[in-house]
Amino acid sequence: MSREVAAVAGRLSLRAPQREALEILAAATELIPLTKNQDVAAALERVSAAYPSVQDFERDFPSLCFALATGVGKTRLMGAFIAWLRRVKGIRHFFVLAPNLTIYNKLIADFTPNTPKYVFQGLAEFATHPPELITGDNWESGRALRGDLFGEGDVNINLFNISKINTEVRGGSAPRVKRLNEYIGESYFEYLSKLPDLVLLMDESHRYRAAAGMNAINELKPVLGLEVTATPQIERGARPPVPFKNVIYSYPLTHALRDGFVKEPAVATRENFDAGVYTEEQLELLKLEDGVRIHEAVKAELQTYAIREGKPQVKPFMLVVAKDTTHAAELEARIKGEAFFGGQYAAKVITVHSTLRGDEREENVERLLKVEDPAEPTEIVIHVNMLKEGWDVTNLYTIVPLRTATSRTLVEQSIGRGLRLPYGRRTGVSAVDRLTIVAHDRFQEIIDEANRSDSAIRYVPVYIGNEESLPVGRVAVVVPSPAQAMFLPPPVTDGAPEAPPPVFTSEEDIQVARATLEVIHHPAFAHYPSTRSLLDDEPRSRLVQAVREHLAGIQAELPLRSTEDLDAPVSKAVEIYSLINIDIPRILVVPKGEVRTGFRDFELDVSKINFQPVDNDILIQHLSESTRETLSGVTSRMDEPRLENFVVRSLVGRPDVSYDSHSELLYKLAGQVVARLRSYLPDDDAVKNVLQFYERQIGELVHAQLAEHAWEDAVGYEARISKGFEQLPPQASTADQAEKVRDVRFAVQAPSRIRGMRFGHFRKSIYREARFDSDAERRMAVLLDDAPEVVKWARLAGPPPRIFWGHGQSQSYEPDFVAETTDRKLLIEVKAANEMEDPEVQAKARAAVEWCGHASVFAAGYGEKPWTYLLVPHDEITASATLQGLVAKWGRGE
Repeated sequence: MSREVAAVAGRLSLRAPQREALEILAAATELIPLTKNQDVAAALERVSAAYPSVQDFERDFPSLCFALATGVGKTRLMGAFIAWLRRVKGIRHFFVLAPNLTIYNKLIADFTPNTPKYVFQGLAEFATHPPELITGDNWESGRALRGDLFGEGDVNINLFNISKINTEVRGGSAPRVKRLNEYIGESYFEYLSKLPDLVLLMDESHRYRAAAGMNAINELKPVLGLEVTATPQIERGARPPVPFKNVIYSYPLTHALRDGFVKEPAVATRENFDAGVYTEEQLELLKLEDGVRIHEAVKAELQTYAIREGKPQVKPFMLVVAKDTTHAAELEARIKGEAFFGGQYAAKVITVHSTLRGDEREENVERLLKVEDPAEPTEIVIHVNMLKEGWDVTNLYTIVPLRTATSRTLVEQSIGRGLRLPYGRRTGVSAVDRLTIVAHDRFQEIIDEANRSDSAIRYVPVYIGNEESLPVGRVAVVVPSPAQAMFLPPPVTDGAPEAPPPVFTSEEDIQVARATLEVIHHPAFAHYPSTRSLLDDEPRSRLVQAVREHLAGIQAELPLRSTEDLDAPVSKAVEIYSLINIDIPRILVVPKGEVRTGFRDFELDVSKINFQPVDNDILIQHLSESTRETLSGVTSRMDEPRLENFVVRSLVGRPDVSYDSHSELLYKLAGQVVARLRSYLPDDDAVKNVLQFYERQIGELVHAQLAEHAWEDAVGYEARISKGFEQLPPQASTADQAEKVRDVRFAVQAPSRIRGMRFGHFRKSIYREARFDSDAERRMAVLLDDAPEVVKWARLAGPPPRIFWGHGQSQSYEPDFVAETTDRKLLIEVKAANEMEDPEVQAKARAAVEWCGHASVFAAGYGEKPWTYLLVPHDEITASATLQGLVAKWGRGE
């Protein structure tokens, strides 16, 4: 990658396919003179020789198409194109075409500074002098000339809606841009056509390639055309589509799915479903109801994830595809009816289609545009063929298609609007990363279509009504943190409170206590070893003053209290908090001095390599896609002089693998892969076939074993205590919708369902509720709650503590429990007996023991309790077990 491409890609945080596309643009512009009246045929000959997929520019000027899957970031790529062309080629004038009003308005926002998705965010040169944005609504003011006359060097971006131009040219009329403009002295079209460096960018270009307005635009004779689309073909109704002939880079949906840039599509049905026993109306209602159940499950999972990870809240919505406008109205009436889940979605549903008029259309479109806002109530959107390209939302999670269509059309039109990820990447939580299509009656047809060799998508099948499938009828459960619980009324069990009643009764004291809990977690108090240590004279004096300053900024309506008046309530808040909280230090183990990393020599385990050659047509298709994906002046990646190279090249692009440092080991391992394949395949052609088709899978298998033999060398390591105590967060999880809080001491009759259960009625837990992954964890909770030496405990469900392990301490580990006894603090992990010697379990245990050792040294310096790590097998947690006995047998370190 060239230095300038790397600079733009780094500043704009481009994804890998966006970087590759920008690199290809850089290489292609070396073959195309960016000048007016160039020899287009000669330019095409040079480009085609380097990029065989470009057979024709399909215009009177050089034009190249970059085909990127929906959700990968085409608008961001256009911004990168503009930035690079300005920086390297000196291009100042750009003409951007949008296919319709929706995308036109979106692009205006994306090219406007200080908006959420501003495409030039991060570029210093555009921070002080952002591009001048000239649109189809303001061009007549003559603002396009400002940069030319008064701000030489500024970029001009002209943004127009092709559908509006199409309307203007009907009947042979000239578009308004071709009419004389008094401010410019000529038509705007003439002004643009005379520019020596005009570059045309076409968003979603498949939508208007043959449009009448394009004939007018072509007369601008730009020096270069750049098209971006996810669908590089012209649709022709029932006839086969016509592929573009100028595609220079393709990153299809298959690659976006593989690389995790979009949601994983799933198709749902009921187990053993027979559509023939339902009437059309009954089937429609069933799909709607199951769609809502899935929607509610996703909503709970998203809420849980956001709280656990400290991420912004995402409100999902469900899209219902109606047959026509009459059908849409019937669906809306049904969903608003009392019979549909008690009418609870009456205010949460809108209908959007082209025939809506007046206030209803305005209100519904306004709600649609705000559907990503968690405060906006819409959770169900009914549409009739209106939501197409440009409607970029990240919170569509469930689609219920009720419109008759072929399975392929149904799928392609439906999922495109829901593939974008709300957090920009997959999270590893299936419900957060998945888009579900409810298709009971079309389930097998869609699966069969997806399994075709030329299908772009493979679906995850989801069967409703199966414990291992997508959970339905679940809700998010949020348990307040110890700090939050201080201000809540206590829960009641059998008429008796489980916790002392709130000690802060006046509004003033509550404000002081809340301010105290905020201030003690400020970095200024991070070096104190425990919350109780803040009651000593010096820290207490500092704390009271800090609370007073904090209150001065937030309680304008209350008189500012003196430090003497604040001393008692601040001390009281700290004392109570220290009683209901477990102080956990923040410890980081970091290397000292220069750090070297590498891999130890080892023999590759090739026993799992049993790949078989694929059909030649499939292989060619696979290679063709791969070639387009990696083009950067190289015409093909199909062949290598050595079979081992296929393996090596799949490894050297990884951030922890240096070719210069590891080439000898890499070729040794690659040779072992080739030897394994030769041991059961008939000839080297078959070996090459497997290496080409399964390159990624083989690379991942070898890299996983490399990671197991990684080493890190430093002068030494040191533990840094960046905080004496961390703030324990609220806990979030999902539970079955009808689930009530259970007494933790009662035996569970269905242990396989325990993850969906809620447990409480604790005596010593600092959280009011807990959830468990196994019944052994529940029994451990009972043991901790009943052990006389335990002062308090918690089931952990999010950091702290932060325990890092693995190569370069790149992974984090969170034990199941933390407990404080009369003489020590415990980190506790419950494991199945047959997993105790698992290498990963033992690696985490070593990291936890080391963490406890550092925490104990820190605690000893302040007279605090030492730490012990307890890794206990599940079958040791019995009714007769004691905590002291488990610690004596299974405890490690102090």
